[in-house]
Amino acid sequence: MNSILRLPWIWSFVAAAAVWLLTMFATGGAGALGLTQATLTFAAFSVIVGTGQMFVITLGPGNIDLAVPATMTLAGTVALKYMDTQDALVLHGIAISIAIGLGIGLANYALIKALRIPPIIATLAMSFVIQSAAIATNRGLRIKPPEAMADFTTGLTLGIPNVALTALAITGVAWVLLMRSVYGRWIAAIGQSRAAARMAGLPVDGASFATYLLCAVLAALAGFLLACFSGGAALNMGSEYLLMSIAVVVIGGTAVAGGDSNVPGIWGASLFMFLVVSMLNTYGLGAGYRLISTGLIIITVILLASRGLGFRR
Repeated sequence: MNSILRLPWIWSFVAAAAVWLLTMFATGGAGALGLTQATLTFAAFSVIVGTGQMFVITLGPGNIDLAVPATMTLAGTVALKYMDTQDALVLHGIAISIAIGLGIGLANYALIKALRIPPIIATLAMSFVIQSAAIATNRGLRIKPPEAMADFTTGLTLGIPNVALTALAITGVAWVLLMRSVYGRWIAAIGQSRAAARMAGLPVDGASFATYLLCAVLAALAGFLLACFSGGAALNMGSEYLLMSIAVVVIGGTAVAGGDSNVPGIWGASLFMFLVVSMLNTYGLGAGYRLISTGLIIITVILLASRGLGFRR
């Protein structure tokens, strides 16, 4: 039992299960299946953007991507506008989203490396540029997705939401990259000590560049899926994922100091974050009380995990 409690991701899942049970208690068990499917669906988007943010944070102190929301918005609007509701252009839309993510990741790291701008400033500045491009592309219109993508993102396979299965596949690849590849060992070493990694001959700049590219591509794919799921691209659709992408990384057990990432914890934290809001809505709390309660619950989970029970240091 002690070894289980020391797993860095366990407390996010414990918290999610506790909140789910409290919600079921309030409803008398009604709607359990619907709540579970909704939780998996909405958590999936946080999982995808959180996975990208986790890679960046693993690089060490100061590394963070604040352009995630704007990247989601631009990818969703441009891809949906190009597809113009045509099912035959879905693959083109996905390719466009990936290309946008690659371009933004390249621009982010160019500012960080070439101009020696701190990542938090570089990605924040890029977010304004990206959001402006999204506004110019969208012009306030809600662009509808192709019917095939709308059906896919809102559909189920064996009772499991398709977007959740997509997120699961992405996190599976992420786990392999982090735990079973040379690249994963590189960014863990960089996060633990960038100077030592350089002296050891590791490709610090190349690995960091690839990481910012990966984060931007995952944000772009999340924006594409979210736009298709919600029935169209909107200029504010990525706004809630700025803090969310960071919160699920921290609550999930990834070391903020870098060098220690945690893929399972992203799922536990994402499920927990959605269930907290759902539970507070079930209990009829107003918006102000919901925000305060959510903050207090998150702080409690982090404190429990950080006292030698969850977070490794």
